[in-house]
Amino acid sequence: MCTEMRTILLINLICLFFVSEPVAQIAHNWRGPGRQGIFHEKGLLQEWPEKGPDMLWVFEGLGKGFSSPVVANNRIYVTGKEDEISYVFILDMEGRLENKFPFGPEHHGQGYPGTRNSPAVAGDLIYLLSSEGLLTCMKWASGEVIWRHDLFNDFDGNNINWGITENLLIDGDKIYCTPGGKVHNIIALNRHDGELFWASSAEGEPAAYCSPLLVDHNGKQMLITHTSRFIVGLDAASGKMMWSHPHEIRQGVHPNTPIYHEGRVFAFTGYGFGGVMLELNPAGDSVTEIWTNGELDTQISGAVMVNGVIYGSGHRNRYWSAVDWETGRTIHTWRDIDKGTVIYADGRLYCYSDRGELALVEPVADGFNIKGLVNISHGSDQHWAHKIIHNGTLYVRRGNALMAFKIKA
Repeated sequence: MCTEMRTILLINLICLFFVSEPVAQIAHNWRGPGRQGIFHEKGLLQEWPEKGPDMLWVFEGLGKGFSSPVVANNRIYVTGKEDEISYVFILDMEGRLENKFPFGPEHHGQGYPGTRNSPAVAGDLIYLLSSEGLLTCMKWASGEVIWRHDLFNDFDGNNINWGITENLLIDGDKIYCTPGGKVHNIIALNRHDGELFWASSAEGEPAAYCSPLLVDHNGKQMLITHTSRFIVGLDAASGKMMWSHPHEIRQGVHPNTPIYHEGRVFAFTGYGFGGVMLELNPAGDSVTEIWTNGELDTQISGAVMVNGVIYGSGHRNRYWSAVDWETGRTIHTWRDIDKGTVIYADGRLYCYSDRGELALVEPVADGFNIKGLVNISHGSDQHWAHKIIHNGTLYVRRGNALMAFKIKA
């Protein structure tokens, strides 16, 4: 075959590959495209003006909640609680309300009432989970309900104290979630009709607020999540449990999505317990504990891994840490702002603290350099929602308010 013919064939194969990729992928996933807190945008401001980046708009009318927004179909979707009901609010890209639809009862007792779960959007359908365990698929344009499940009644669900919390994961025709039952511990549903693809009993432990991670490990798709006492890895196609590893604290709270990189999994939690690094064998059916680190005891704030370093803040250890991915050694710590959520894009960390400090931070070999700082005054209640970046705009949610900041250079 001549060189020209080989080139044409290669181009055709590449085009076929991209066309045949699943079209149902979430446009903007929980904590970025790979759920790892990394946003692949370029040309962002490397330093902010003294008063912070320009605020493009603020929408104050979301009700109570801690969920993050999702951008898809040139719209913004975010959930909030009014009275005792969960709503999904649909905004245009200028922050104007287009629609809102109810989707279930919401947690309203003690322990921070409000929506916990971000929507998942695929095409013309939106998937919503209330903290009372009602999973709803509806058409986002009209609010028409396509199917609905009660995770507690339909799938023997079991959750710990503060309402079910899980940012739903879509891959192709499947939607994954964790009812936490003895039989239906982790499930995969057909996202079009709600029928059960598979159910795994896993370790039979209650759900623990963890949003699962889907990874490709040596060609095998694996679902990784955390239940109340175990980190577990499942075959995403069949639901077969490939491995589990104990990671237990008294509270049973494990809200952070694990981090996966080159065959290793870092799972971490708060209350002074910290994180554990696990190495998967090539087949993905067993793990070995490599190291532990008790300093980076993130409770609900997540972490990112950039250039071989894990960045995040503690819970009882109320400071920020940089931890070596290979060894687990804490490289340095930082106390200039309070603990909080973190994401990364274009060479910078975006840190949002419990005190409302929104900071642009340059991670360097010997510490953290603040390149911009602004205090968030809009909104209500706690500064807990995770941020997202989309098309040069940083979206920050605080309770009833969603703010859009221009961060493009």
